[in-house]
Amino acid sequence: MLQQITDLEAEAAELDAMLGSRPDADFERTTAFKAWTINDVLRHLHAGDSMAALSVTDPAAFQDFLADVRAKRAGGLTPRDDARQRFGHLAGSALLAAWRDKLAALCALLAARDPDARLTWAGPDMGLRMFTTARQMEVWAHGQEIYDVLGRDRPASDRLRNIAQIGVRTFGWTFANRGLPAPGEAPHVRLDAPSGGHWEWNPPSESNVVAGSALEFAQVVTQVRNIADTRLVVVGESAKAWMAIAQCFASQPETPPPPGTRRKLG
Repeated sequence: MLQQITDLEAEAAELDAMLGSRPDADFERTTAFKAWTINDVLRHLHAGDSMAALSVTDPAAFQDFLADVRAKRAGGLTPRDDARQRFGHLAGSALLAAWRDKLAALCALLAARDPDARLTWAGPDMGLRMFTTARQMEVWAHGQEIYDVLGRDRPASDRLRNIAQIGVRTFGWTFANRGLPAPGEAPHVRLDAPSGGHWEWNPPSESNVVAGSALEFAQVVTQVRNIADTRLVVVGESAKAWMAIAQCFASQPETPPPPGTRRKLG
């Protein structure tokens, strides 16, 4: 099995284990992410995994699903309310079980495909490895608001390398998604891995660089923390412009949270 699939499974299992002992009432707690509840977060992940499974098994059905999503967005329905319409009958432990089962089924489908396969998505087509990592990134990023609202410390693992890789690869897309030209060359990225090693991307530079914790880099590119709330070292105009608006997920341009607004409670 591809390492990316193993990492997706592990990411989901960690969130599932943290939530598994919580009472259903906790799932209605409001997170710092757009006032979504934990139930809203899980419904959104469940909808994404359902859509991903269709991309693997039935591209025509996937396109129908995507067209329906886009039509509802054009009509003013938010992602939260769209997920509520589709899966509002599920909540609490029942929703957690449904999400866990759907994601396990998705991982099995991905494992059965050719590792070199390409899959369609809301943005550009992606290779199977990147497609799988994008689902891991969604679980990890949306999991953060759940850890935060429950006041739980979150363990960091070297699975973060996958998310950092997406962050690095979407440097140009961050600007193109906003109709902006890239401000210069992609910065050198030098990160400290949770295991104690170091990860690097792009040609070495001391005048155009982002350096520091892999965890904090992942938090910034997924917009679960503002760059000002990290200890990342950011040098150079290109690097600073990127970190101010970095966005590694496919959607319309999103504004990073204001400083101090995304944090662990308690």
